[in-house]
Amino acid sequence: MKIAEHILEKAKETSRTVTAAESCTGGKVAAALTDVPGSSAIFERGFVTYSNLAKQEMLGVRAATLEAHGAVSEEVAREMAEGARRAARADVAVAISGIAGPGGSEFKPEGRVCYALADASGTRSETIEHGALGRDKVRNAATEHALAMLLAALS
Repeated sequence: MKIAEHILEKAKETSRTVTAAESCTGGKVAAALTDVPGSSAIFERGFVTYSNLAKQEMLGVRAATLEAHGAVSEEVAREMAEGARRAARADVAVAISGIAGPGGSEFKPEGRVCYALADASGTRSETIEHGALGRDKVRNAATEHALAMLLAALS
């Protein structure tokens, strides 16, 4: 069974809904969830907010947070998750913002991805250095990690 199938099962068991706010994954989390038949019972909408403007307009990320920390930061990921949860009226929201590559900088290297999860118990965040694996592998690793975060929150 795929992780997205487990998410559907757990969300249905606990009568909870989920959403995703994605930047570097470009909708891969939403795609994984909606690949599962019956996912409409737990997933109504997701958000691909690739630009800073989209993060602000769609999720309510504050310009001051973006200016102070940059898009690839736990602070922004937290505001993305909280904004997605609010906008989708979902029980659980995951957010992803990172540098898939190629490129990056000395301060924010390729493969750095910031995650946040917001639910009734609050918002938690983390940063994972996936490494310079190449764009596809970083995006896939980020998608898998975000799905694992959703499953853990529902379990």
